[in-house]
Amino acid sequence: MRMFKRISFVMMSCAICFSVAVSAEDRPKVVLADFESATYGDWTVVGEAFGAAPSEGAEPSQMAVVGYQGKRLANSFHNGDDTTGSIESPFFTINRKYLKFLVGGGFGADCRVELTIDGIVVRKYPEAAKPGGSEVLEPARFDVAEFAGKTARIRVVDLAKGSWGHILVDQFELADHAPSIVVDATRDIRIEHPWLFFPVKNGAPIRRATVFANGAEVRSFEIEAADGEADWKAPLDVSQWRGKTLTIRIDKTKDDSRFLSSIDQADALKNSADLYDEPLRPQFHFSPKFGWNNDPNGLVYYRGEYHMFFQFNPYGVKWGNMHWGHAISKDMIHWREEPIALYPDKLGAMFSGSAAVDRNATSGFGTVENPALILVYTAASDKSVQCLASSVDGLHFDKYQNNPIIKTIGDGGDRDPKVFWHAPTQKWVTALYVGVPASAANDPAKKGVVHTIHFLTSTDMKNWTITGRIEGFFECPDMFPLKVEGDPSNVKWVLTAADSDYMLGEFDGSTFIPETPKLKGTRGRGFYAAQTFSDIPETDGRRIMIGWFQTNSPGMNFNQSMTVPLELKLMNTPAGPRLSYTPVREIESLRVKSSRFDSFTLNPGDLNPTDTFRGELIDARIEFEPFEAAEVDLKVRGVSIRYDVKKQRLWVNEIDAPAPLLGGRQRLIALADRNGIEIFASDGLCYVPQAIAPAADDRMVSLRTIGGAAKILSAEIHELKSIWPKK
Repeated sequence: MRMFKRISFVMMSCAICFSVAVSAEDRPKVVLADFESATYGDWTVVGEAFGAAPSEGAEPSQMAVVGYQGKRLANSFHNGDDTTGSIESPFFTINRKYLKFLVGGGFGADCRVELTIDGIVVRKYPEAAKPGGSEVLEPARFDVAEFAGKTARIRVVDLAKGSWGHILVDQFELADHAPSIVVDATRDIRIEHPWLFFPVKNGAPIRRATVFANGAEVRSFEIEAADGEADWKAPLDVSQWRGKTLTIRIDKTKDDSRFLSSIDQADALKNSADLYDEPLRPQFHFSPKFGWNNDPNGLVYYRGEYHMFFQFNPYGVKWGNMHWGHAISKDMIHWREEPIALYPDKLGAMFSGSAAVDRNATSGFGTVENPALILVYTAASDKSVQCLASSVDGLHFDKYQNNPIIKTIGDGGDRDPKVFWHAPTQKWVTALYVGVPASAANDPAKKGVVHTIHFLTSTDMKNWTITGRIEGFFECPDMFPLKVEGDPSNVKWVLTAADSDYMLGEFDGSTFIPETPKLKGTRGRGFYAAQTFSDIPETDGRRIMIGWFQTNSPGMNFNQSMTVPLELKLMNTPAGPRLSYTPVREIESLRVKSSRFDSFTLNPGDLNPTDTFRGELIDARIEFEPFEAAEVDLKVRGVSIRYDVKKQRLWVNEIDAPAPLLGGRQRLIALADRNGIEIFASDGLCYVPQAIAPAADDRMVSLRTIGGAAKILSAEIHELKSIWPKK
């Protein structure tokens, strides 16, 4: 027989009365405060921090607050972080095993929740202070079984000022069952193998994991930690600590999470059976084995190989945890992924930058006989600075012990240094994005931040002097000279940035003098933060660029990719020299099946020889004279590439781009991969990358005319092979 007793509990502060029948074995929870009333009621309010009433979410100037229940919560951000105060509950009797609540805000010692009995603090949260905070309320609890029958009070305190000087609380309840709460948990692991594997659940809440060796922090990163079953496991190279014990800490995890216990180790990377052949894996565009990539960094030719570094999150498929990934190629087409080149450090995350070979040994990190490969990069925290790392083998990089080499110049967001050797002045030059406060822009009409590229020079890559600047370019600058086609004595400097728009001008080693307005670079969508290779031998003579190709790969353990390498030229046009983009000739090495068609006339409604072609990875090249045709439509795997003859414009889906006839002819190239297509027209004056996945079941190539006949001068359709190693 169950024994029942009757409890009456009144908390006027929340206008809630309790009169419930309960079982000693299964008693319902008791809500002490939910802060849903328009006032704090019988709670005692001291100071200004909590205001006169509970908050309806975030206060003015506060970031979004989430995780509370109902419409209101207690929030000490009233009038900002510098206000102080407290709220204290009426007395209540402890008649359950646990007191649980939701809490967020600052993690410092001066923002806390206290449980007091007879005026003495018997429990507090957090138990130990740590920097930072979060506007996400998470579950917390006090074990109060030993205080059964005693009278207690809850006190929420905010005595902090400055950053994260506030606390958020909601939903105080007494309960008999231990709720799952958020804790900081650790696990010691003796390292017997070179790789640790961390379980990832795509879309899970982001938490911070930290690795300690002998008590010192050696790695720290955010991760979508899998509390249960993982989607994949992110590897961490721990070979340097083999035979030692590492401590792994995960912040703000559920106390019943299996994340730490699921971390395992092995001698080699865990490759899934379908690695490089996943449904959305690009087959001739580079993408990392796992994780997220964005900007290409440090494109450089060193010791007979092409090096591509890149912005890399090895612990998730979203942006974050910026490291420098690294890949090497003999031909810019086939890439082998190398160990991570740069890890975040005390100066911040590893944001974008560039690389150069110090052939004259100006930096002191190598010799003329054995030149060093130098990486110049942004370390990003509250204020970004520029740093240097060096290598004499192209694989292992040492950060300069006196970093940073360039301190913060602008509003704190300085980033993405592009470094190169300027032979005429025998100096190094860096083009650096700097956001300048409008008050320093010498133009009273401007407001906010003015986007600029600053130019700096150095003789040793360690000490830099600002020599000039230009406005109107935003992040990821690149700068290089190009000969005008057909006039090799006419050399123009190209200044470009993340969106690919550019100017042409002169550069004397310290100041860029523009000769054109800003000109449109690439067309299309999904192209950003491109960079050109440095130190390609003069015998090659090409300027080659790779861009971040923003191809989404939902459901995969990798995300994003790179464009194919692009050869840049300055073509003469009626408007003056203009940049052109064409795929490098090395792409032809991937052709495995080809159909070539000689000249023929194509009338509206005609079938044509290309209709017989089928393929997944396609390189299609068409040259035609329009004649009477109003439009010529090349369709590749369901993607329509339509040329409007009268307007001399190219349409790709909704994208409309100018594409002039050259000598009365048009030449189209379309490169179709599993999750993106790149289109080139007018010998590269029109480049339209499209980060869209062609129809999986449509592998056709077709050609049509509208409004009249066109003369097809040549048609080549090639099926390409994968760049990835065969199983």
